Amino acid sequence: MKQNTTRMLAMALAGSIIFFAACKKDAKSPENEIPQDVISRIQAQGFKTTGIQKVPEGYLVEGDIILTEEDINYNVSSPELIVANEEHYRTTKLVNAPRTITVSVNTTAVPFPAALATALSRYNNENLQLTFTQVTGSADINIQTYYQVSNVLGSSGFPKGGRPYGTIKMNTYWYDANTNSNWLASIIAHEIGHCIGFRHTDYMDRSYSCNGTPYNEGSAGVGAIWIPGTPTGPTNSWMLACSDGTDQTFTSSDKVALSTVY
Repeated sequence: MKQNTTRMLAMALAGSIIFFAACKKDAKSPENEIPQDVISRIQAQGFKTTGIQKVPEGYLVEGDIILTEEDINYNVSSPELIVANEEHYRTTKLVNAPRTITVSVNTTAVPFPAALATALSRYNNENLQLTFTQVTGSADINIQTYYQVSNVLGSSGFPKGGRPYGTIKMNTYWYDANTNSNWLASIIAHEIGHCIGFRHTDYMDRSYSCNGTPYNEGSAGVGAIWIPGTPTGPTNSWMLACSDGTDQTFTSSDKVALSTVY
């Protein structure tokens, strides 16, 4: 997930919400030399090719999605477990359910442990076929912190082989002891959403939450399948592509999506 600093500043100037000083930071992403064949394969999957970053797992695209070599060569016709046929938006990659998913964070620094507990409770309160448990040490989903001067709040990937994506990276450039725990919980819940197969709810028009030029992520090689009864266009959700710095709990449409899939 990326930080929408423009949106945050505009709202702060309106005097309606007080935001963190972090929105004033000069967030610049490091330049990376990406081979043209990799760019072409990422583009063929439907992802935006500007701002691609090389990371240890593969490549970071769209601000918070990590693609491995397997992902950028993924054949959408390959068999994948599908629990539900439609969703608000899900990928073709989902997690086997019912299942208990353990989640850990590699730091005890405030407010990470409390924020993780809040994020997991939001999912568990929906009585899904997935139960989330906070643990120490190795887990099904491991949250790892790092520091980088960029507008990336966090990143993760999509499920593999019926299992949740195993790593969430959280950029401590944006987080410290004074960070609002509920906002951090929203970012963690968003990245967990990707780990269990959810797309951005504004994937068809990222300018809804990110501003700038309208951009449609397309199917991105992993599908974007809508669930009847939820909005078909951009809408407020825990799975918006960019954050405005506020707490984002599950909306009624989010709850429908979660309960339908899991």
